[in-house]
Amino acid sequence: MSVNKVILIGNVGRDPDIRYVETRPIASFPLATNEPPVRMPDGSERPGPTEWHNIIMWDGAAEVAERYIRKGTKMYIEGKLRYRIWEDRNTIKHNVTEIYVDTFELLSKS
Repeated sequence: MSVNKVILIGNVGRDPDIRYVETRPIASFPLATNEPPVRMPDGSERPGPTEWHNIIMWDGAAEVAERYIRKGTKMYIEGKLRYRIWEDRNTIKHNVTEIYVDTFELLSKS
């Protein structure tokens, strides 16, 4: 048995992009997560790193995203990690890591 589960709490980086695959809606947007500040030996604090995650929502979740999720919204997300390789017009291969959302909760509205 194996487990593929991701849990994130962060802020939406831009309004969701909505598109349709056949008749199914799909929403995609970046989510930023921050680590706590790092205390330096001299007592000063350096901001912790920000990680950006590509979020993918399908069907009913995508419809909710279209209506309620906006840049700055704080969210709790549970999902699966997926890797995808695609090739652009210039035949350059791109690797993408995405989080496919299973469940989510809006923690604030922006």
